[in-house]
Amino acid sequence: MGAEQGTSTNQSVERAAAVLAAFHDGRPLRGADVASRAGLGQSTTSRMLATLEALEYVERDAESGLYRLGTGLITLAGSALNQHPVHRAARQHAQEAAALLGLGVNVSVLHRGTVFYLANFEGALAPKSMTLAGQRNALHATGMGKCLLAGTTPDQRRAMLPDLPRFTGRTIGTHEELDAQVESVLGRGYATEVEELALGRACVAAPIRDTTGGIAAAISISGSLSAMDLDSREGELSGRVIETADEISTALGYTGPTVHPHLPGPAVAAPRTPGGAH
Repeated sequence: MGAEQGTSTNQSVERAAAVLAAFHDGRPLRGADVASRAGLGQSTTSRMLATLEALEYVERDAESGLYRLGTGLITLAGSALNQHPVHRAARQHAQEAAALLGLGVNVSVLHRGTVFYLANFEGALAPKSMTLAGQRNALHATGMGKCLLAGTTPDQRRAMLPDLPRFTGRTIGTHEELDAQVESVLGRGYATEVEELALGRACVAAPIRDTTGGIAAAISISGSLSAMDLDSREGELSGRVIETADEISTALGYTGPTVHPHLPGPAVAAPRTPGGAH
């Protein structure tokens, strides 16, 4: 393949990716809306949509003429999840915890400076009409993010997160505050988050370790303030999320201590830098 042909192929892939990314918020779109969001011309967008429709990566409603993401992407996404070791290890344990507690249970990994959701399950007290798998959130404003950051040093956190945007009045706004929260995770084995990302929401989270003892992922139990009721249930819920994290860690090959410092028994293994984090 010549250099010119290779460049053309690369551009086609980038344009196709831009068209697919136009559907990021899950809404059906007109062709003109796709072109606007993708920053492409109408004719180029039409050709891309026709090709992607043939591949079942987008589909067009016969009545409205609107496009949406297609079933071909569900097949690819399912394959990607099934290949991910954390998802395979966590799925059953997270699902059982959600059913038992009636709350939401989420599993995530550190990816490009964000909390990247691999799985979420909803109990009766935390219904959702959408899946969080594949979504991203801020590390400093979530319980899982604080757990994932427990595998980093203060200098690494400052390089990774030069800015700490506030989402509510309770969001962590300085690295000194974040350092203290991360140290708390290391000391007691879990993190809490109360209305730091969104008003009316709370969670407890715990780190998941892999065979090296490093922090590979995090799991959280979440719901509305009233459903979580952390004033009276923090001990119960933190114990449950730690236990579930330990089960997943064991499935990933972790053989270190499973009893945490705030409970009787040995301390957890020291964190390492996140070289193997996703």
